[in-house]
Amino acid sequence: MPNLELLQKNLESCGYAVTRFATGKQAADYLNAQLDGTTVAFGGSTTLADLGLYESLSTHNTVFWHWKGNAPADATNAEIYISSVNGVAETGELINIDGVCNRVSETLFGHKKVYFVVGANKVAPDYDAALYRARNVAAPLNARRLNKNTPCAQGELRCYNCNSPERICNALTVLWRKPGGASYEVILVDEALGY
Repeated sequence: MPNLELLQKNLESCGYAVTRFATGKQAADYLNAQLDGTTVAFGGSTTLADLGLYESLSTHNTVFWHWKGNAPADATNAEIYISSVNGVAETGELINIDGVCNRVSETLFGHKKVYFVVGANKVAPDYDAALYRARNVAAPLNARRLNKNTPCAQGELRCYNCNSPERICNALTVLWRKPGGASYEVILVDEALGY
């Protein structure tokens, strides 16, 4: 079982605001209460889809999400950006892998506030284990979901460091500490969400 109390303490020591919920529904209700009458953009995320955030936030915000027909560039000027992570270490590192790189770039700079919504299934004990999870669990599952012609989507669930034109692992970001220039909040959920 992941140690979410330790993770929260370490994320806070890295400069992040951290809010913790028992369920995804509570996390979604919290975000709906926090965000009203603003512009919100989403990164590609099955976690956010699991929570129904696009539908609920769209009732009282302007929401951009390329999964719902917007171009990735529409996210650039949003005040708020919401994403998940592919892995997080109990020691505080947040890890994401991306193919087009719109999601990882938007989490780094340009928004008033960035939220990371993280299910307990994304938590690993240390940096190496979180990186392993991102490369060998989350990325292959996403390649399978997208029906990519890659070894990880066709074969054993692991990274093959392939040269496929359909590869979805073209960039890796690691946030060791909260980036300057914006507010960041990590929302921890005590249940499995997304990949």
